[in-house]
Amino acid sequence: MATGVFDLLHPGHVFFLTEARKLGDELVVVVARDKTARRLKRETYVPENLRREMVEALKPVDRAVLGSTTDIYETVVQERPNIIALGYDQIWNEAEVEAECARRGVPLKVVRIKAYPHDELATRRLVERILERASAAREPTP
Repeated sequence: MATGVFDLLHPGHVFFLTEARKLGDELVVVVARDKTARRLKRETYVPENLRREMVEALKPVDRAVLGSTTDIYETVVQERPNIIALGYDQIWNEAEVEAECARRGVPLKVVRIKAYPHDELATRRLVERILERASAAREPTP
């Protein structure tokens, strides 16, 4: 299982999901709900149902589901994965996630996926570059 917002899909997302897929026989991806993304990061650009569809269309992904809006462990209990893959920048502590999952009857291993080598292509940085180019395009040329 892998989790994330997956707003504005980029090469880092594909790398993360490809590496996560290598950890098991099937990859289920939990796509954060709009409400959750807003609480943890920011307002999304793409609505949750479309983000889920885009993620599910990716080759490494067997199935994508929307997460719970109230309890991040609810989907783990429903899906019962053996492994959860976390991205290098996700805030969750591996040992705490493992302990909480075990407490809920889902013993598993949490694996942290290394960073994609081209961090300049992350969503935030892509948006910054687009805004810079748009601003430069609006400036009058001498």
